[in-house]
Amino acid sequence: MNSVFDLKNLIFNYKNKVNKAILCINIDQKKLQIVKINEQIQDENLWNDNAKMNKLSQEKSQLEKIVENTDAIISFLKDSEELLNMAEISQDNQMINQIYNDMQIWKKRIDEFEILALFSNQNDKMDCFIEINSGAGGTESQDWVAMLLRMYNMWADQRGFTAELVDKVNGESAGFKQVVVAIKGYLAYGYLKNENGVHRLVRLSPFNAQNKRQTSFASIFCYPAINDEIKIEINEKDIKVDTYKSSGAGGQHVNTTDSAVRITHIPSGIVVNSQGQRSQMQNKGEALKMLKSKLYEMELNKKNQNKNIIESNKSDINFGSQIRNYVLHPYQMVKDLRSGYETSQTNKVLDGELNDIIYSVLTIS
Repeated sequence: MNSVFDLKNLIFNYKNKVNKAILCINIDQKKLQIVKINEQIQDENLWNDNAKMNKLSQEKSQLEKIVENTDAIISFLKDSEELLNMAEISQDNQMINQIYNDMQIWKKRIDEFEILALFSNQNDKMDCFIEINSGAGGTESQDWVAMLLRMYNMWADQRGFTAELVDKVNGESAGFKQVVVAIKGYLAYGYLKNENGVHRLVRLSPFNAQNKRQTSFASIFCYPAINDEIKIEINEKDIKVDTYKSSGAGGQHVNTTDSAVRITHIPSGIVVNSQGQRSQMQNKGEALKMLKSKLYEMELNKKNQNKNIIESNKSDINFGSQIRNYVLHPYQMVKDLRSGYETSQTNKVLDGELNDIIYSVLTIS
């Protein structure tokens, strides 16, 4: 039988956690945001702007989920407390055990709710770009880039986010030398900002005739996709725009026009590419958005007098610089070297189940 005293303490602790999170999340502000978005959606001038309308609808949906989840958790804890008091008076052991079981079911939901309180940075709510670069390991590392791309695509899908391939440089015989993917969803950058760093893979090589164990490296650079609220001015004289044919797998749908766009920002030396859209105009728009995002991130780093970890490690994507290990042989283990979190469920992680790892790093950062 479960102790009533222990259950009361558990409910008390959960209520404290939830109340602190509510203060940090500012639920009242989110309710006001929903009202403002509803007002914007009613504006007839927006009806022809599908991209903005979809963005607003997605943000509204995410905000409503947070508010609904908050109400549900508050209601659950209140009901549990009242039921426990009744069960204690009537000495209903079956009810006490049921309350305990319900608390275990709701634990993960409450823990995830508490994580929301950690997103205090103004950029956390934004979409983001993830740039994945292959490191030491040749074809092995290029295949590792493809595996990481799949992992983040699956994570995004599980969270109800969208993942759009913006640019890619194909590997020599497999995978990619580099890919850039846009992850779109409320708090996308907040969740993924700590993925920055070198990711190390150990496995039996599928590209080696002797099936030898190989170590591969890839770096990840995540930066926020700035929205209309942040103004970054780019002088046309400061950029060089080149067009080229999009790379593809071939076949009847291969792009034969120069629709891909490369933009070089001359003052900073930043180069961005986009080939994921159908038209040159769309790719130029996406490339400009990436450029603005990188310039914004660069300015933030200057103000904070703090260089991005990935930028400082881009020339050293190899042993001793990793933040996370993915070991598939001789044993199964994924371990984050910052939080110490580890799991033997490697297939699940590579299939996009990243939340526990992400949460472990968020709580120490």
